[in-house]
Order: sequence, then C-alpha cells, then structure tokens
Amino acid sequence: MFSKLYDSSKRFIKENYKFLLLYIIIFVILTWPLPYYISTGGGIIDVNSRVSIENESTSKGSFNLAYVAQIKATVPTLLLSYIFPSWDVVKESEIKLDDTESIKDVKFRDKLFLSIANQTATEVAYKAAGKEYSVKDEKTYVIYIAPEAITSLKVGDEISGIDGKEIKNIEDLENILAGYNYQDKIVVDIIRNNKKTTADIILRNVEGEKELGISLSKEIIYATKPKLSFSFNNSESGPSGGLLLTLEIYDKLIPDDLTRGRTIVGTGTIDENGVVGSIGGVSYKLKGAVSKGADIFLVPNGENYDECIKLQEKHKYKIQIIGVSTFEEALKALEK
Repeated sequence: MFSKLYDSSKRFIKENYKFLLLYIIIFVILTWPLPYYISTGGGIIDVNSRVSIENESTSKGSFNLAYVAQIKATVPTLLLSYIFPSWDVVKESEIKLDDTESIKDVKFRDKLFLSIANQTATEVAYKAAGKEYSVKDEKTYVIYIAPEAITSLKVGDEISGIDGKEIKNIEDLENILAGYNYQDKIVVDIIRNNKKTTADIILRNVEGEKELGISLSKEIIYATKPKLSFSFNNSESGPSGGLLLTLEIYDKLIPDDLTRGRTIVGTGTIDENGVVGSIGGVSYKLKGAVSKGADIFLVPNGENYDECIKLQEKHKYKIQIIGVSTFEEALKALEK
C-alpha cells in the first residue's frame, strides 16, 4: 500500500514539477517581507480591560487608547497601498534610528516605553486622587547604541553597576563616570536575559565631552494603595497612551464617573508633572476613533490638534476634538 502511494506521488511530482515549481516561486514572491511597513487607521482599546485596581469605581462610559495599524509590507500589500489612499508606506529604516538597529531593538524600546508610561500615569493619577504610592524599584536600561560606540553592551541590558560599584539610577551612573578619563575601558555590571554578567565600554572624547555613545532610560516602579495592576497584550507598546491611562486610573480611584457615559478616545504622552506630549500618527488614530463612533477625541495641543481639526473639517467628522496640554486641562474639559 505504502509503495503504491509513494510511486503515485513520485509520478505526480515528475509530471507536474514545472507547475509545482512555479507555484512555489509565486508563493515566495507574494509572502516575502519587504523593507517597508504599511501604516493605516487603527482601532481603539478600552483601557478598562488593561487596568485593574482594588475596590475600583465603575463608569458607564469608557476611556480608550487609539492606535495605528501597522502591517509588514509584502508585494500584495504594497500594491494595495496604491489603491487605498489611507494606506501609507513607511520605510523600515524610518522606524529604526539607524541601520545598525534591529526591529527587535525597536520592539524592546517600545515595550519599555509602555511600561514607563504605565508607571508615570500611576504617579500622576494617584497624586491627583490623593492616594498612596511609593517607589518600589528603579531600573536603568540601555535603549540605544550608536554605531560609533565601542562596547559589548546590547539594547535591553539592565545596568546594575560600574566596576563593581552599585548604581540604582542614571544619576548614580553619571556621578561614577565623572571619575573616569577618555579612552578608559569601563566594566559594566548588567542583567541580560535574567542573568548577571558584565560588558565593557570605552569612554570617548567627542568635542571635549565625555561620551559613551549609548542612550539610557529609567524605569521607576511604584507600589500603590489601593493595589494597581496592568495587563497589556504582547503586541501593544509605546508611550502614546500615557494621558488616557492616567485618566482611566484616576477615574477608578475617585467616586465620581468622569466618563458620564461617553466613549472617550485619545492619545498623548504624559510626564511626571502631568504635561501632555505630542505623538506621531495622530491622523490614523483620529480615523480609528471616528470609525468606532467615539464621542470625544483628546489630543495634545499644537501640531497634533491642528492636524486633527484640518482632518475633521475635510471629512466632516462628527466628533468633539479637545486639545489639551496637561492632565489638569483634560480633567477640566471632561468635567464641563
């Protein structure tokens, strides 16, 4: 029986090998990833499903993050981008800071920025609501390495010390480095893939300034009362949801319903002082909010706000667009 099946299969392949070869070539061409991404209007994410607080207040409406849909380009999607005007083609090199960066590096940085946005939102919201919070931990990560840097460090390394001297934050690192000279080889204590190890870096002289050629980012982790937890999907990243995260946390901490039954969508970073920062892809995010029937779209003042107003006037979007510069401004606008 097996022999007959084998002979039959062998005969079929022999008789149709040209067709099969053509099929394989076409399949590879159509699915082969190109050095581009397709950006288009995304959707919204109800932040209530991403934030949980002990004994939290409930709301009739919702706060929602807006996001940009990004597709890895292939031959078919690249061709479709010429048909759909809302599909914009972005070079892969424009997503990365330079050609030495990998997409893995970019993804790590974006995931870290999401985590930092979560913690900053926690600080601002708990402070505004008069609730307890304190610093639980502080970590320093390598988020970028310049091509000219002389180092064995990698993006994603957590720095824990310099030449055996413990560091707890970026300020500690700067103070220790002040004692080194140009061309000194510095041994860096790191945590990589959950394992303690070391890497080295050469301190360079760049126009009379001491330079390592790396960028660092500080993540502060807070302990809160009531207890707070986040549950984002692996595909979700970036700092642009900071404002809406802060509003959602604050709304869960206070007895009043800040949403008042409205579907509120928005975007914008947040810093520890409650200042709202501009973001990219705001037009795609507005389109996503409109497609989901949102009542309000919160957006950073300035270029982001101006871009949204022009898009609203062009397409006659029936949505209230509110420009804000701070968390306090957002609260006052929603309370009116």
